[in-house]
Amino acid sequence: MTAVAQTQRETGLTGNSAIAYAMMQINPDVCPAYPITPSTSVIEEFSSYVADGKVETELIPTESEHSAMSAGVGASAAGARVMTATSAQGLALMWEMLYIASGMRLPIILTDVNRALSAPINIHCDHSDTMGARDSGWLQLYSETVQEAYDNLIMAVRIAEDKRVQLPIMVCLDGFITSHAIENISLLSTEAVQGFVGEYTPDSALLNVENPATFGAMTLPYAYMPLKKQQSDAMTASKPVVEEIAAEFALLSGRNYGLLEEYKLDDAEVAIVVLNSSAGTVKDAVDTLRAQGKKVGALKPRLYRPFPHAEIAKALSGKKAVCVLDRADSMNGFGGPLFTDIRSALYSDANRPQIIDRIYGLGGADFRVNDALGVFDELFKVQETGQVDELIKYLTV
Repeated sequence: MTAVAQTQRETGLTGNSAIAYAMMQINPDVCPAYPITPSTSVIEEFSSYVADGKVETELIPTESEHSAMSAGVGASAAGARVMTATSAQGLALMWEMLYIASGMRLPIILTDVNRALSAPINIHCDHSDTMGARDSGWLQLYSETVQEAYDNLIMAVRIAEDKRVQLPIMVCLDGFITSHAIENISLLSTEAVQGFVGEYTPDSALLNVENPATFGAMTLPYAYMPLKKQQSDAMTASKPVVEEIAAEFALLSGRNYGLLEEYKLDDAEVAIVVLNSSAGTVKDAVDTLRAQGKKVGALKPRLYRPFPHAEIAKALSGKKAVCVLDRADSMNGFGGPLFTDIRSALYSDANRPQIIDRIYGLGGADFRVNDALGVFDELFKVQETGQVDELIKYLTV
C-alpha cells in the first residue's frame, strides 16, 4: 500500500456531508452560521461534531446571514480561523459584509451551495448567487463532484491564509445535484488534513496587543486607492498560490487539480466550457462523439476568481468553435458572466474561435447529455459555415 493510500479511506457521502466532515477535520476556531436551503445540512452536521466534542469550534447561531458574516468578520479580525456556509438569498444578505471581509483582507472560508436567487422563489441550483458576488474580492473555486468539493475546501484554507493572498475564499458546489447526491469519495485522515492546513497565525489581529492593528478605519482617497491596489495585487498573486497548493495537495492525496481541467481538448476542433457538476454531463457527450470519430472536447474552469484568462485563452486558441454554458444570466443583454469573461480573454488571440453562449439550468432546470449533444451539433454547424446564427440563447425553454 502506498503512503498516499494509507492516509485515506473510501466512503459514500453527500456533498454537504463531505463539506461538514472536512470542516470537522480542519477544526476552525469560529463558525458563525444561519442555515439556509440547500446548505442547511452542512451546518446541521457540523453542529453535531461541535456537540459531540469532536472540534473545539465556537459555533455561533446568528439571527441572519448578514449577522453570520458580521460575526465572521469580527472573529477573523480578532485572529481566528473562520468558516461558514450559505446559499442564494443567504449570500445576498451577506453582500455588504462580503466587501468588508475582502477589503479588510480577512481569510474567511465560505462554502456556497449554489442556488437560484429569488424572485420568483426557487430553492434549486443555478449560479446566480456566486456570480453576483464575483467582483466582491473573494476568490472562487468551483467543484464538479463531491470529491472535488471536499478537496477544494481543504486547499481553500491554505490558499486564503497564504501571506501572499490574505483574502476570503468561496468554495462552490451545485445545490441538490452535488450537495445532496451520494458519491464514493476518498477521505484523508484527520491527522493528514490538520498537518496540511497547519495553524493559523495572522501577522496582525485585534487581540494581539504586542502588535496593535486597525481594521476598517475611515480612509480618504489618497489612502483608499492604494489599499484597493494592494487588494487587487493580492488577488492576482493568488493564482500561482492556488497552483502551488494544488501541487502540494497532490502529493498528499494523489489527486491533481489545476486552475482548469482540459478534457480531450488537445486535438479538439470544437469545445464546450462549463462550470461545476454539468462538466460531468458534457464529458459524457464528449465521450459519445469521440466514439463517432468527432474531435470534440471540454474545458472546466476550477478557479473563477481570479480569472485564469491567459490559461483559458491558451487552451481554446486554434479551436474552430466554442460554446460557453452559463448557469446564470448577467441581465445585461449580452449573455452570462462566464461568456463575457471568456470572450474578453480571447479578444487578443489571432487564432480565437467563433464563440457562442448558451444559458441553461436556471432554477434547477435539467441539463442532460442530449442537451449537450445538441450544443455540439450547433458548434459543428458554426465550424462548417463559419457563421454564428444565434450568439446568445436560452437552452431547453
